[in-house]
Amino acid sequence: MTETMRAVAYRRSLPVSDPGSLEDVELPVPTPGPRDLLVRVEAVSVNPVDTKVRKGDDPGGTPKVLGWDAAGVVTAVGSEVTLFEVGDEVYYAGSITRPGSNSRYHAVDERIVGHKPRTLGFAEAAALPLTTITAWETLFDRFRLDAGSTGTLLVLGAAGGVGSMVVQLARALTGLTVIGTASRPESREWVLGLGAHEIADHHDLVASVRAVAPRGVDYVFSPKTDGQIEAYAELLRPGGHITAIDEPEGLELLPLKSKSIAFHWELMFTRSLYEADDMIAQHELLEKVAELIDAGTLRTTLTTELAPIEAATLRKAHEMLESGRTIGKVVITGF
Repeated sequence: MTETMRAVAYRRSLPVSDPGSLEDVELPVPTPGPRDLLVRVEAVSVNPVDTKVRKGDDPGGTPKVLGWDAAGVVTAVGSEVTLFEVGDEVYYAGSITRPGSNSRYHAVDERIVGHKPRTLGFAEAAALPLTTITAWETLFDRFRLDAGSTGTLLVLGAAGGVGSMVVQLARALTGLTVIGTASRPESREWVLGLGAHEIADHHDLVASVRAVAPRGVDYVFSPKTDGQIEAYAELLRPGGHITAIDEPEGLELLPLKSKSIAFHWELMFTRSLYEADDMIAQHELLEKVAELIDAGTLRTTLTTELAPIEAATLRKAHEMLESGRTIGKVVITGF
């Protein structure tokens, strides 16, 4: 008899207010492939990609499991696994081409998994992987920054999941001056607490950034790029850089040309999507981040913890993200 497990899935693209938008289901426990770990999931977190896929990728009635961020315990390993053993506590962001982590057991390639920070619980660790990988790749793969880098970085949406990690990593591992955008008192306090030097308001971006950086900025992290290119062109110095993580339709980049401004895309799923030769780089960066967490250099971005991992709870978490007002990360724990 096939062993089954509890999971949360969706069958049709429906508004989150519809009880059918996410359902409790029973599915077979996955069999790990040669490089896979089988993880008993203890905590997951939600990201904008969860709501984006749920609303835009209709599975036509077949249960599809969402969720990428997870923390848990390795219960089995594939025949070619070398980085982990049964019993290891891990955290990771998974692959967009495979079933998601909103399930009791989850199979994931060891090359995109890190050992969970020793000083964090499962909930605190589950908040980190997807946003941390996105932030790390933005700073060190796209902008090619290092410990000696200087200049000014503008972080849009600095109180969000990715923005919170961009701010922390830039302060900890570069010499950049960091400006974060935040408009509400609670989000301003959060961003300053993460280490931002200055706060700007995205509602009047050019004027508020100029007020704290009269000479402009060198780098822009952009989670919502539509309608912002002319503002970025105004604020960036010649030879500046933008990294975007969204998918604005019909994006017009010509305003960037006169200043020779470089535009980069960042998708943290790229390495696993194409099984890139350097796929293991995500394992390595998660290991480094765990060291920084345990040393007290970085901290978790968990702000809201819900329980248990079931459809009703995940619908609530999706609704919170869709409001656009969340600070940090929403995590769900326990089956």
